Amino acid sequence: MNKDKFNLIATMASGLESLTKKELVDLGYDVATENGRVRFQGNVRDIIKTNLWLRTGDRIKIVLKEFEAQTFDDLFEEIKSVEWDQIMPLEATINVSGKSKKSQLHSVPDIQSITKKAIVDQIQQKYHWRQALPETGPIFAVEVAIDKDHAMLTLDTTGDSLFKRGYRIDKGAAPLKETMAAALVLLTSWHPDMLLVDPVCGSGTILIEAALIGQNIAPGFNRAFQCENWDWVPESTSREVRDEADMQANYDIDLKLQGFDIDQNMIEIAQNNAQEAGLGDLITFKQQAVKDFTTQDERGVMIGNPPYGERLSDRDQVRKLYEQLGEVTKNLPFWSKYFLTSDLEFEKFYGERATKKRKLYNGALRTDYFQFWAQRRKRN
Repeated sequence: MNKDKFNLIATMASGLESLTKKELVDLGYDVATENGRVRFQGNVRDIIKTNLWLRTGDRIKIVLKEFEAQTFDDLFEEIKSVEWDQIMPLEATINVSGKSKKSQLHSVPDIQSITKKAIVDQIQQKYHWRQALPETGPIFAVEVAIDKDHAMLTLDTTGDSLFKRGYRIDKGAAPLKETMAAALVLLTSWHPDMLLVDPVCGSGTILIEAALIGQNIAPGFNRAFQCENWDWVPESTSREVRDEADMQANYDIDLKLQGFDIDQNMIEIAQNNAQEAGLGDLITFKQQAVKDFTTQDERGVMIGNPPYGERLSDRDQVRKLYEQLGEVTKNLPFWSKYFLTSDLEFEKFYGERATKKRKLYNGALRTDYFQFWAQRRKRN
């Protein structure tokens, strides 16, 4: 296995491909975009760097092999031909997952067990080991995904999904993933010198992600990655990449970030999460109902992930909230407003047609990001 040049993929939620692509291009990579993933190439250093810096991606995976597989014999032989002994030690804990779509091989449990058997057989032969493998060492998570008989064999370098930044002590009900919160910020016109308000801030995720973006702090600074436990990923490389990221952060940038929520308990959760991220001094949280929002600022950006009213019993109350959002923002022509909800009638209750809508998936739930752009100021 050539450890100087891996074929890599970043995976992400459906609808975020263009954002993850832009992030990778900004980090200096040549990319190719597909549904739910962006391909690029890199070495061990790049694996750590992209895990550390990607705000909207879920995982970084090494593509070990791609091949056609119509029979279990094909699958077994192709997987066994990989130099697994160069990838993982004898004592590796081997976790195999699988998926199949529109393929001859459709039994996922069988795909997984044959994949595991092929890996184990190769390692046993190379190490001349006749017993069961001990599986007491670091985790190597292998996935085989078969789509129309085309198999992609990957190794996950990330571990817990990248949305798990490590700062969220508590999340309350209906939490927004950190990767999605970052995407919501990146899809707006907000810049670090502008006021940003979340009128329904919940556990504070959108504002915390905005603070990380505003000060150019790598979102993975507070956590470790699966690959950092592997013997061919030098601790010195990991430390260098993390030190470089720390040097690139600008902790002196002063940000204007305000979060409001009607629930005082959520405000305390948000404050605790911001403190855990080391950003407590940058964000002002206050208990306040949407209908009581006022501002003296002529310009600003508002981002909100209001309740969706998925349950019929909640719908009337939620739509009343949408009306209140419309009322408190209708006299803010030079503000841009952005709201994520699965209620396709949001505009009707908000009282204004969106400038643009973007389809995003919040978990498995289809949602729309309603964007109301600020009016341009007329020049004298």
